[in-house]
Amino acid sequence: MPLKIAMIGAGSVGFTRGLVKDIVAVPELADAAFSFTDISAKNLEMVATLCRRDIAENGLPAQVRASGDRREALEGADYVFCTIRQGGLEAFQTDIDIPLQYGVDQCVGDTLCPGGLMYAQRTIPALLEMCRDMRELARPGALLLNYANPMAMNTWACNTFGGVPTIGLCHGVQGAHQQIVECTEGWAKRHGHLAPEAALTKKDVEVVFAGINHQTWCIQARWGAFDMIPHLLEAFEAHPRWSRVEKVRIDVLRRFGYYSTESNGHLSEYLPWYRKRPEEIPRWIDLDSWIHGETGGYLRVCTEGRNWFETDFPNWLNEPAPKITPGSRSEEHGSYIIEALETGRVYRGHFNVINRGHLTNLPDGCVIEIPGYVDRTGIHMPVVGALPLACAATCSASVRVQEMGTEAAVRGDVTLLKQAMLHDPLTGAVCNPEEVWQMADEMLVAQAQWLPQYRDALPAAAQRLAAHEAAGTRVKLAQTPGAARLRTRTVEEMAGDASAARDNAGAADKAGMTRAG
Repeated sequence: MPLKIAMIGAGSVGFTRGLVKDIVAVPELADAAFSFTDISAKNLEMVATLCRRDIAENGLPAQVRASGDRREALEGADYVFCTIRQGGLEAFQTDIDIPLQYGVDQCVGDTLCPGGLMYAQRTIPALLEMCRDMRELARPGALLLNYANPMAMNTWACNTFGGVPTIGLCHGVQGAHQQIVECTEGWAKRHGHLAPEAALTKKDVEVVFAGINHQTWCIQARWGAFDMIPHLLEAFEAHPRWSRVEKVRIDVLRRFGYYSTESNGHLSEYLPWYRKRPEEIPRWIDLDSWIHGETGGYLRVCTEGRNWFETDFPNWLNEPAPKITPGSRSEEHGSYIIEALETGRVYRGHFNVINRGHLTNLPDGCVIEIPGYVDRTGIHMPVVGALPLACAATCSASVRVQEMGTEAAVRGDVTLLKQAMLHDPLTGAVCNPEEVWQMADEMLVAQAQWLPQYRDALPAAAQRLAAHEAAGTRVKLAQTPGAARLRTRTVEEMAGDASAARDNAGAADKAGMTRAG
């Protein structure tokens, strides 16, 4: 029987279409039966139609079934992919806009900070319902491959409270690895260790990253006989592009001695030093791409991409389908994990898993991101040992915020949610406790429709806000567009560079999307 692969949140065109192409490119998986589901019938049908067209034009036997019934999609599934964005762009807008009024200027808002914490409050209840359905309906031992953010809190909840084996997948390591390769190549040529016409690839530079999702650190980098860790600062400072757009990452490398996976915009949110003073934020960011620190940048490109896809969809169907071959696969881990488990071909990647002594100076039970190996016998995660102390200290602060955020989402605990926001590094650098308490109440009320576990607590939150308003004790809000916010473009404006707009709409990883036009 062909494998059944369920995709929850399949209306995400970038992830879904890319993962399907990756999977059916494996000869042994070419007859996979995909079961798509999404709460948006319109988006679900568009993506299913596009994937069916891709499969048919490549002459492959795979099948795609689309249903609005999640339980139907999960029945008999061998593997389940999750790419949901609970609350969609409407909720995401409040994740960015409400904290901004309190001085918390986020670039992404999907991992930590108030935006990431509220994202977890919306997502975890939906994931636990999905886990319940998996336990009842999927094949015994079915693996959940989670791409949904906030990665660590979601993976933590599914494993600990959902009773489903879950691995979290992110592409941050792949991007950082490529940067290190480019910088190593430049360093080697400047020092006469590499011919001017030579080029390095990822196979030439071996790396080990370890930490937590979006705060994973390159603790080993070797090119031939050279240990590159002591040379990375020099190499990055000399790179013509990365030295300009990755100022936060390079400053942290300068002070910690280790390079982080995550982009300038991501990393700047997880630390208390770079986004706390609006007048200093422009010093640390670059606006040639949203991922380098633009205020609300990810919200902007996601909004533009969704609007363009819905408008331009008929043109997508008129284009020739991409050629699907083993050599056309992306670097997303998902298809390689399934291939390794089903065929025995060994795959090495970096995965998000529960810490069970793998990183000795982070708490057991938290979710870490470390290298692992997959073969027919399973997913194997070696003991990495201790992180460098500065890296461990940064990760530890975030881990405790994640722990409180996860528990709050499971229990519907308003106080614990507020304590998580209070201890968030950037929020704590910007807000006093009363500001945090009011901001949390405001976000709870604004997102009430996606927070079933807080149903009984929401009236009290609204009453507190009203009482402060009546008494004149409400915290004053900042009237600011953000230190570096760009306007979301209309479809008509994006049409000036239709190719870039289409790339944005179809990308699972939007990190390279620039401000065209």
